[in-house]
Amino acid sequence: MTNAWLLLRRLTDRLVIYLPVLLMASLALGSYWLVRNAPATPISAGDKPLNHEADYFLRKFSVKSFTPQGNLKSELFGGQARHYADTDTTEIDNVRVHNFNQTGRLTTITSANRAISNGDNSEIQLYGNATSVREAAADANGVMQPKMEFKGEFLHTFVNEERLKSHLPIVIRRGSSEFSADSLDYDNVARVIHLQGRVKAVLQPSK
Repeated sequence: MTNAWLLLRRLTDRLVIYLPVLLMASLALGSYWLVRNAPATPISAGDKPLNHEADYFLRKFSVKSFTPQGNLKSELFGGQARHYADTDTTEIDNVRVHNFNQTGRLTTITSANRAISNGDNSEIQLYGNATSVREAAADANGVMQPKMEFKGEFLHTFVNEERLKSHLPIVIRRGSSEFSADSLDYDNVARVIHLQGRVKAVLQPSK
């Protein structure tokens, strides 16, 4: 009886010694199981990477831009548009843009089969039958400048800088004269045209 009691006591003492270790191991195994089997945390809308997919559409619309003084600066018309949040750009079908000077006079009409505009419409890339017509107007010295027309398959217009660029062949009509080139860089403020590539000109005497 005494030997059995001593053996039981020794087993009890050992169990007491190793009990904390056994408890820690059990807790570790339980935590591991919970982590493995816990459902994945859903990603919030703000954390999701943006895909190049349209987030809204417009049909038969117009967008107006104003100067800080509240004067109409430009108006953009489109048949259909798709906005892409990842690039903050808008792709527009059958686009037409009217630009106005500080006095509210219509100075430029631009159109194309398709266009891509940045977020504030300060840059517009025109594709397919692209045309930009600058009406006749007096320059800073009061000298009347003739009407100018730019036509090509691609035009890149910078509205705030009043610049027009193209890396594709372009045809320019200034009054009754006509020019053609492989690329264009036009600064309306400075009244300077840079033509590159195969440049041709047909000059008519001014009337």
